[in-house]
Amino acid sequence: MITFDIPAIEDLEEVAKSFFDVIGDRRVFAFYGSMGVGKTTFIKVLCKVFGVTDQINSPTFAIVNEYQGAKGEKIFHFDFYRINSVEEAFDFGYEDYFYSGAYCFIEWPEKIESLLPLDCVKVEMKEAEDGQRQLSIL
Repeated sequence: MITFDIPAIEDLEEVAKSFFDVIGDRRVFAFYGSMGVGKTTFIKVLCKVFGVTDQINSPTFAIVNEYQGAKGEKIFHFDFYRINSVEEAFDFGYEDYFYSGAYCFIEWPEKIESLLPLDCVKVEMKEAEDGQRQLSIL
């Protein structure tokens, strides 16, 4: 397990760069953590590190948003918070995304745990009592 401490929001970009230094060539990331812990915020910073210039929003209602990095990388940002069953992920063709070779950042992966690829990187975010965040690659 690799853990990064995030003392303040200003430290997110440095942590995001370090995150990419340690994950190698893996492409699918499942972000675990409670509501409001900063999953979406961190994913926005990851996209920024890739050079995404589009407005980055949580895909809460759309389930998936697509972005393109400065070097042409495809990035998919998922939010499964509002789905009620695994079957809903089948309905929009999750496998076309997860197995595309594109970067996939997944919020609320608990809802589709059985569908995650075996090489999926599990990332846990926690909030300390003082408000600092901690990000762990499991």
